[in-house]
Amino acid sequence: MSLRIALLGLLEAVGPASGYDLTKKFEHSLNHVWQAGHTQIYPELVKMAADGLVEASSEGARGRKIYTITPEGVRQLHTWLVEHEPVFVVRNETALQAFLLPLLSTEEAIAVVERIKAGYAARLAVLDCQPADLGQYALRLGLAQVRTGLEWAEETLAALRSR
Repeated sequence: MSLRIALLGLLEAVGPASGYDLTKKFEHSLNHVWQAGHTQIYPELVKMAADGLVEASSEGARGRKIYTITPEGVRQLHTWLVEHEPVFVVRNETALQAFLLPLLSTEEAIAVVERIKAGYAARLAVLDCQPADLGQYALRLGLAQVRTGLEWAEETLAALRSR
């Protein structure tokens, strides 16, 4: 359901767009919140059109489809935003590795945490370059989570090195 909501939200925010345009917007705005590629986006748009949430019109020589959110799509998006309780079930490989660190030697654990720290630093660099337009609140949440991950990595490395 979340991919559908994300696509409805993008269409509501940016207006009519092709699947290609939505994929690019997704990569540059929602990717730090929800990952989806064109292999997921295009079939979902077809389903959404069949469900009456978007309308597709052909445009151009190749018959490129332009999608527009329908009133029903706007209604479902609004209902989801106002009434949906987010699920806080976490599947986090970083947390799983952190949980299993005691199974490693100190040197191996330090190497794992260094790798995790580098991942957080790379993610922070990406998020720092994001425009804070439509997704400003999600961006702030992502930045806070990454910074917390970096703090955890520093504390964990200090603890491992003091053993």
